[in-house]
Amino acid sequence: MSDVIIRTENAAKIYGCGPAATHALRGVSLTIPRGSFTCIVGPSGHGKSTLMHLLGGLDRPTSGSVVVDGADLAGLANSDLARLRSEKIGFVFQFFNLLRHLTTAENVETAMMFGGLAEKEQARRARELLAQVGLADKADARPSELSGGQQQRVAIARALANDPDILMMDEPTGNLDSTAEAEILDLLLSLQEQGKTLVMVTHNNEIARRAGHLIEVRDGLLSAAA
Repeated sequence: MSDVIIRTENAAKIYGCGPAATHALRGVSLTIPRGSFTCIVGPSGHGKSTLMHLLGGLDRPTSGSVVVDGADLAGLANSDLARLRSEKIGFVFQFFNLLRHLTTAENVETAMMFGGLAEKEQARRARELLAQVGLADKADARPSELSGGQQQRVAIARALANDPDILMMDEPTGNLDSTAEAEILDLLLSLQEQGKTLVMVTHNNEIARRAGHLIEVRDGLLSAAA
């Protein structure tokens, strides 16, 4: 098993064409160590989220390559790319994206709907994951009954539903107060100790200082300091 779980070579992303083209990334080459906590930092609008979307297979590079756990994403059919995302990567975003009419357990179960698990097993695993993130007593609550920090814990449990190797996170603490932020960071670091690879886009310098691996993006390029 390689010590590198994600690798890019001259990955570029251009939106639009001609004079209106936007060069979001301009040829990024990097490696992310397996089991690391990597933070992607830099000013707003300079390509951080675009880079995360490429690393997580949510988008494809215009040129260059992105390799995740040995698989070159450019060579995968859409169905194979979707399968890789489902099996290898869990996503956590700033705005939780929970379904308001479902319970917390049901929200976690939605990530398992296409994994072939029996419904009873999905329900059991959802409650197990909620217990793992400290919400065993909230399995039957609706998102509106939870604090922001609790909702983000549900989103993390959902991201863990298929036991992915990688967690991709875009400003996961951006809507949280300092207490909830610290709780989420402690939870994420415990997941890293269990062997998960964490990749986080953040503007938070305090969180970035806790990362073992820093990637700084400016003007669609890696900063020389990265």
